[in-house]
Amino acid sequence: MSWDEFSDHKPPSVAQLRQQAERRIELLKAGGHNPEPIPAGSRNGAIAKSFWGKAWCKHLEAFSDYEYRLPRGRSYVRNGAVVDLKIEPQTVTAMVNGSELYELTVHIDALDPEKWAAIKARCQGKIGSLVELLKGKLSDEIMSLVMDSEEGLFPKPQEIHFNCNCPDWADMCKHVAASLYGVGVRLDESPELLFKLRGVDHTELITLDSAVSDLTKTKSSRRRRTLDTDAVNDVFGIELED
Repeated sequence: MSWDEFSDHKPPSVAQLRQQAERRIELLKAGGHNPEPIPAGSRNGAIAKSFWGKAWCKHLEAFSDYEYRLPRGRSYVRNGAVVDLKIEPQTVTAMVNGSELYELTVHIDALDPEKWAAIKARCQGKIGSLVELLKGKLSDEIMSLVMDSEEGLFPKPQEIHFNCNCPDWADMCKHVAASLYGVGVRLDESPELLFKLRGVDHTELITLDSAVSDLTKTKSSRRRRTLDTDAVNDVFGIELED
């Protein structure tokens, strides 16, 4: 199925592109695949809506390496062209609807252990809960840390490696660009996927002391209380020495 199937032989309209993508998805399902598409979105406004999704897209757009390819990728993802996108540790696989159905893989380097250790050290005691972390309800200090283009959580261009089976020999084709924006949409739904991509455990940003403190606060007084050893064992599934 290609653009040539349209009778007027003109570039397809937005409606035709979205219709074609929907057909691709149905064909994949009929062939026994389980596609996870990025839904078509509004033609205007930000592609991602959450703190983490917006931060991912903003980070990509900050690099001159990508400035000529990302706009076409935005158009593709908004038209629902990313008919399948899956995120695994350090790997994104996708299928993108173009003149044909193209398959691609994006590999992202794991976060440098020393950099991750520095991030953890600076975050200790400053993030109240995993809910706050995943919702992006962070202090300005922590936000600037995790979003830092050099020392933060997001990958730099040289840490992103991709391959697409399309005939475009550019450093980054529009199908890869669309998929990278698709990652931003996925982070709206599951922000923990960013940490999965970088090969780190987001729960390490929350200390045991912080977690216990959060559990022992009451809404009415917010006074600090303590849990006895048995209670900590029950909550965390660990045994503490006397």
